[in-house]
Amino acid sequence: MTSETEAIAAVLARVQLLPGARVPLIESLGRFSAHDLWAQRALPPFDNSAMDGYAVQAKSCRGGARLRVIGEQPAGVDRGLTMGAAEAIRIFTGARLPAGADAVIMQEEVMREGDVIVARCDVESGEFIRRQGCDLAAGQKILAGGDQIVAQNIGLLAAQGMAEIDVGALPRVAIVSTGDELARAGAIPLPGQVFESNSVMLHALALGASAKVVMVEQAPDALEQLTETLRHGLECDALIVSGGVSVGEHDLVRPSLGALGAEIALWRVAIKPGKPFLFGRAHGCSIFGLPGNPVSAFVTFLKFVRPALRKMAGASGENLGLRAVPAQIASDLSNAGDRSHYFRGILREGQFIPSGLQESHALFGLSRANALLRLAPGDQLLRGAPVMIETWD
Repeated sequence: MTSETEAIAAVLARVQLLPGARVPLIESLGRFSAHDLWAQRALPPFDNSAMDGYAVQAKSCRGGARLRVIGEQPAGVDRGLTMGAAEAIRIFTGARLPAGADAVIMQEEVMREGDVIVARCDVESGEFIRRQGCDLAAGQKILAGGDQIVAQNIGLLAAQGMAEIDVGALPRVAIVSTGDELARAGAIPLPGQVFESNSVMLHALALGASAKVVMVEQAPDALEQLTETLRHGLECDALIVSGGVSVGEHDLVRPSLGALGAEIALWRVAIKPGKPFLFGRAHGCSIFGLPGNPVSAFVTFLKFVRPALRKMAGASGENLGLRAVPAQIASDLSNAGDRSHYFRGILREGQFIPSGLQESHALFGLSRANALLRLAPGDQLLRGAPVMIETWD
């Protein structure tokens, strides 16, 4: 069996970055920046008021001072006003600071008497002024190539006047679930059948991995029909097959892929759940064969398929894997097996709490989980032990 470290290295060595595209800014959400971006415009772009009040010269604005109001500067187009000592200009939040002013006094700190204000307190130079570039300097890096774009980034890029951005591609993904035991949603299962759920779960996971799912099919345990379904799947950038990758007489994925000329780079990985994981390539398509048990499919997707899809989509190395978070375990855990065991659990208030049955078929426990904990063979951990867990939300 291949170790998990060797497996992910083999997968990532064989998948390639796909050609990117320029898209409207709002369509970049969740995608990866194609290159580094630097600020072309300082933020704020000019000195402006942080409060509704009056622009003044601090040296002439002391408690009890009377200042003549000579104009008004609202937020918006600069009116080009200039002021001197013992003068004030009515100003509003975000408005450009008039020439000659070096401070703003809040409207609550003055008494207005016609065209005169009386200061109720002393004012210091720079008070309530947002200086040009105090948030972001022109030339400062605002996004690195390979960073995933979130809503906050979109706000910052929009503030730079950007309407479009270069991003990595959305890998085109085909998902095929296999097995005579599977009934489609809405059908009446025959005795011995279960509703097919892996394709829907994998579809959701693929969307979360910045991919575009263009094909979802279900194939029976019939070599000719399965081979034809997989042939269509190979037209995509990635083909994800659920079930049929083990060694039983009805596990037909490997013979089908062989008939299609696929090169199998690895098969069987030393993890639990997920041992019968397969990866190969054919006709420019990356092929991922996942176990049929839903938890095994989920874990192998997170560990091997997700980073591969994100690499295709342009993610940088540090953005490929899951997020590591320190925690303490809420109960004793051990791994007496000879493979790394990924426990599913809930991260809550710094604690990792195992979620439900830790078996490969147990969907309910998986549905509650938001984190994985890896225990190497022979590991024994006591309640309260510090651990590093991986999260995907």
